[in-house]
Parts: sequence; C-alpha cells; structure tokens
Amino acid sequence: MTREALASARGVFADLGDSADLATGEQLLNAGRVIGGSSKLVAFLADSSAEATAKKGLIDQVFGEFTVAARALLVSLVSTRWSSHTDLLAGIEELGIRVIAASAPAGLSIEGELFAFGEIVSSDANLELAVGTKLSDGPAKSALVENLLGGKASEQTVSIVSQLVQQPRGRRIGELLRNAARIVADQADELVATVTSAKPLGDEQLHRLERGLSRQFGRNLTINVVVSPSILGGLRVQVGDDVIDGTVSTKLSELRLQLAG
Repeated sequence: MTREALASARGVFADLGDSADLATGEQLLNAGRVIGGSSKLVAFLADSSAEATAKKGLIDQVFGEFTVAARALLVSLVSTRWSSHTDLLAGIEELGIRVIAASAPAGLSIEGELFAFGEIVSSDANLELAVGTKLSDGPAKSALVENLLGGKASEQTVSIVSQLVQQPRGRRIGELLRNAARIVADQADELVATVTSAKPLGDEQLHRLERGLSRQFGRNLTINVVVSPSILGGLRVQVGDDVIDGTVSTKLSELRLQLAG
C-alpha cells in the first residue's frame, strides 16, 4: 500500500519535469514538518476515507504560498492510501529529498557530502548532541547546520540536512543521514556501499571494489570508506541490509567462539 502510494507520487514528480526544483523539494520537507506537528492535520490527510477534493482544498489552504509543483506533489501524496500516519510523513520526506537530489547539477555527489558530514558529527560528541538533542529547537539546529556546511557543501546537501534535523521523528542524526544518502543514490539509480578498512584504500583498490560490487548487485555504486584500525585488516562492506564481512577482527572472534565451543 505504502509502496504503491509513493510510486504514484514519483510518477507525478516525473511528469512535472524541471518545474519541480530545489525550492519545491524544500517546501515538501517543510510541509512534512508542519503536517507532522499537527495531530489533526496528519490524521485527516492520512485518512483514506476522506474525500480527495477535501484534502486538496486543505492543502491549498494551508500551503497556498507553495509553488504549484509542491502543492501538486502534496495532493498526490495525500490522495493515495498509506499504511499509517508515519508512512505518510516518511513518504513526504522521501519525495522531498528526491526532488532536491534531482535539482543538483551533474557530477555533484550529495551522498558523499552527507557521508562526510556524518563522519564529522559522529567524531564529535558535543556536535552530535547539538544537532540531535531534543532540547534545542528546530531553527537553532538548522542555523547550526548552515553555519557548519555553508560554503563547504552544496546547497542541496545543506538544505536536506538543515530540514532533517528539524524533523527527526525519533531518529538519531546518523540514521537520518544514512537514509537520506540512500534516497539520493536511488534517485540517481545507484546504491551506496559503506566500506570499512583498517587503512585508506588506494584509487586502484577502490576502482576494483566498485566494479566488483556493481557486478554483484547489478547497479552502479557510490562507495564511502570508513577507516577503522580496530578491524586489524580485511574489509567490511555494507550495501543496504547486505553485509560482507571479511575483516580480521571478525575472523578472530569467530575462531575464538569455535575454540570455546
């Protein structure tokens, strides 16, 4: 049910072409925050028994200042059947990220920028707390993100991160960024592979790994490398829910378990 609803909205997005721009994606994410912040609004818009014309009227009333494309996409999203309120909000968020990703110029790696920001945040407990705490209001967290990324990342990446930290819906910053990167990659018909290595990989190693993983998964991949000396050697590769663990530390742990048994 949820998958069909999102597929329908993506069809509308494709039909809109270039009229669905960066501002459209930002407005969708903003709408998700407004809708998610009102129990009455989200309940009505997620109600499959409510008339589509009534929902369209409410969208036009509440979000009348939005672009025609943003309102068309919102109407498409709320006019279909969703499994739950949560799924509707997730659908609005995903479509907003897709629209923003599609607005990026060719060659821009939004998922790479998201990964880099995630690495910075995860390495600084105070920063992770500042962008993830419930004690700080949304605009303050958005301002912090824009201060950190302004001039260092694309406007698409800044937009996605500053919007997401204002509407985490119970998710930690790392999860928000990983999910956003997955959506951005999928919009480009790619997958994201996170490779953990004991030391930095050379360009030739990366190219071989990319070619091998692309053949295995049948799609182009974006590779993000995490350097972690604790694994001792070998590689750990994660693509979505699939994990290929060939690290020395894991093999030693398995050997210990076998000896103990």
